[in-house]
Amino acid sequence: MMKSLALLSAAALTTTLLAAPAHAAATRWDACLPGEGIDPRQECTTIEVPMDYSAPGGPSVTLAVSRIRTARPDVRRGVLLIIPGGPGSPGLNRPSTLVKKLPQEVLDRYDIIGFDPRGVGKSSPVSCGLAPADLSLTRLKPYPDADGGIAGNAAWSRRIAEACARNGGPLIRHISTRNHARDIDRIRVALGEDKISYWGVSYGTYAGAVHATMFPGTTDRVVLDSNDDPDPRKVSRQWLANYAVGVEDSFPDFGAWTAARDSDYGLGADATAVRRTFLDLAARLDREPLTWPGAGPEQRLTGNLLRENLLNALYSTANYPMLAGLMKAALNRAELPAPNQPAEAALQNTAAHAGATMCNDIAWPNSIARHEQQVRRNRAAYPLTAGMPVNLGPCAYWPFKPAERATRITSRGPANVLLIQNLRDPSTPYSGALKMREAFGQRARMVAVDSGGHGVYLANGNACGDRTVTDFLVTGRLPARDRSC
Repeated sequence: MMKSLALLSAAALTTTLLAAPAHAAATRWDACLPGEGIDPRQECTTIEVPMDYSAPGGPSVTLAVSRIRTARPDVRRGVLLIIPGGPGSPGLNRPSTLVKKLPQEVLDRYDIIGFDPRGVGKSSPVSCGLAPADLSLTRLKPYPDADGGIAGNAAWSRRIAEACARNGGPLIRHISTRNHARDIDRIRVALGEDKISYWGVSYGTYAGAVHATMFPGTTDRVVLDSNDDPDPRKVSRQWLANYAVGVEDSFPDFGAWTAARDSDYGLGADATAVRRTFLDLAARLDREPLTWPGAGPEQRLTGNLLRENLLNALYSTANYPMLAGLMKAALNRAELPAPNQPAEAALQNTAAHAGATMCNDIAWPNSIARHEQQVRRNRAAYPLTAGMPVNLGPCAYWPFKPAERATRITSRGPANVLLIQNLRDPSTPYSGALKMREAFGQRARMVAVDSGGHGVYLANGNACGDRTVTDFLVTGRLPARDRSC
């Protein structure tokens, strides 16, 4: 919903001020707190940003920021900020992970910068204080009941929205993608940089696109990897809906991999047979769940939990053995493998941040009858996800109206955006990424990679795609035209 003209004017003024040239950095860097996998070169700091950018003199939010500096200051170009996905994923320790993967020619030219977005991890984290029973993975994504009914979703959604309003504190109202973009620009200023380069993945592509639209003159080299559909009328509603398409696009890769190992798993001799096995097994588990100790609040393997495991497995071929093994054990009623259940504290933080971002960015419809009809049609058209992508969620009952309109991504700005996209992505499908490409127009080029999974650059071994991104980061030259790899 559009906010008042007065607030729009204040937000516009704030944006203009933030886009001013960077001052000399006076940020103090210290050793990061020790932890598993943290590179000893990684340094940490904090910066303060307004909680509400329309009231910059009010309360502030602390952002935790990290860096690993280039060892070649003689060829240093600037900073490369890593924008994490989610929404709700932490990013503070990403530099320690990525210095092991990034090509040396990139590491020579950039300080690698990580951060936890506002409300996440060490950046003034939020929580809605949800009851443990409400943290089921098959509720955090809104899977309908086994019979397709959504009464349980409606009750859960109302509880979550009320809990966030009650327990989320004032920050819960000010977590949005536009504020995320403003925070990125404040990080740029704190680092003393006139321009900033970044690599955004998944939701980070939308956050990066919004930043590049709000602050085009402060962007240097922009890499957007596994792209969200930026439709300003739907935003996160469309991201959720795209799971139906993405899973259908991606399942044949898993089906072919599993069929080639039919002697090991017995799930089908071809991809079509594996699909039939999966659908039959999910339907059986809808009727007769299996006990699965450690699997969240329900402690059962239901049809919906199998579907959620499918979605997660399709993110990477490295996950295929886990899913195939789970299916084999469930079919044979054998002992199920140990589940990979996230820690409750992490679920609390992710649920609160993701919910706030999705609900504050755009208003959601709340008609139960409308959602029942959508779910019924979606279950028939996309049986692998069983209606989850179009179902009712907490945003239907969110008590706060969006403070601003969602950002419309446009071609206005420098031609410095490189999109890279797998053709078969379960979460951000190629069809949605094409909408991002269209929105940017001549600002951007796209590299389409013939691969499955979520995440492209340095993620799936495609030398053509990796080389194209590396060349852009090193030289700043976009390909002359869109490219297929």
